[in-house]
Amino acid sequence: MIDLAQGTPSNPLLRLGAQPIALTAVALLLLVSGVTSIAIWRAYTGAAPETDRVVASRQLQARTAQASEQLVEKTKGLEATQQESIDQLQVVQDQLQTVKKLLAFQQADTKRLSEQVATLNESVDGLRQSYASARATEAETPSVTRRKPSRRVHASARKRSRG
Repeated sequence: MIDLAQGTPSNPLLRLGAQPIALTAVALLLLVSGVTSIAIWRAYTGAAPETDRVVASRQLQARTAQASEQLVEKTKGLEATQQESIDQLQVVQDQLQTVKKLLAFQQADTKRLSEQVATLNESVDGLRQSYASARATEAETPSVTRRKPSRRVHASARKRSRG
């Protein structure tokens, strides 16, 4: 009995391995049925996945190109806006420098005029003091009146000039 158990294989897969033609036929049948089902599915849906993928990739490329163009346009717009802002800032800075210079000139003029006013005030004070001291000295000394020369003196002077 031991001989019978050893001679017959109990595994069904081993039996199939003994018949290679049947195994090849089954594999061929599965392959043909798979290809046929794919062909029927493509014919039924009307589109092939390869063409769908190509169309989708082209659409994606078109969208990418469009987005790139939009980004370039927006970047150029931002550059132009930035340049305008820089130009405006430069104008404002120039105006600020001009205002600073004018303010410095005005402050110098104000200082000069203040010094002149102070000098004039000192001069007026000096004149007031001298006028006050002159009045004080006049009040202290008796006033001397001048005599007017008489007419005779004038008449004699006339005679001399005629003669």
